[in-house]
Amino acid sequence: MNEMRGAEAIDRVREIALLLPESEERESHGQPTFFVAGKQFAQLRVDHHGDGLTVVCVRTADTDEQAMLLEAAPDTYRKPAYLGTSGWVSIDLGGEVDWALVEDRIARSWELSAPAGLLEAGGR
Repeated sequence: MNEMRGAEAIDRVREIALLLPESEERESHGQPTFFVAGKQFAQLRVDHHGDGLTVVCVRTADTDEQAMLLEAAPDTYRKPAYLGTSGWVSIDLGGEVDWALVEDRIARSWELSAPAGLLEAGGR
């Protein structure tokens, strides 16, 4: 784990997300958002609605997985506004960050969003 400033954390997430096959970045609701085949798989939130946090939001398989993550690691995962109702979690990028975990969760979110043909072709 290591500590980074906000801009460095954003650049690191951007690098992780854009290394995944056929991923692209577009702005959504004023925030850097990452897509594969038109489906959102990660969103950076910087001071979203004045909360003062820098987080990355990622998909989970379903609300059961979301609940399990929130319960098992409440210091790591939060239920993000708006996306949380559909099973997403956020990971705080301030302070000490477990970058292996962040990379794994972004990749898992990509896998949940990517079309079957891309996964069958070898995915990530």
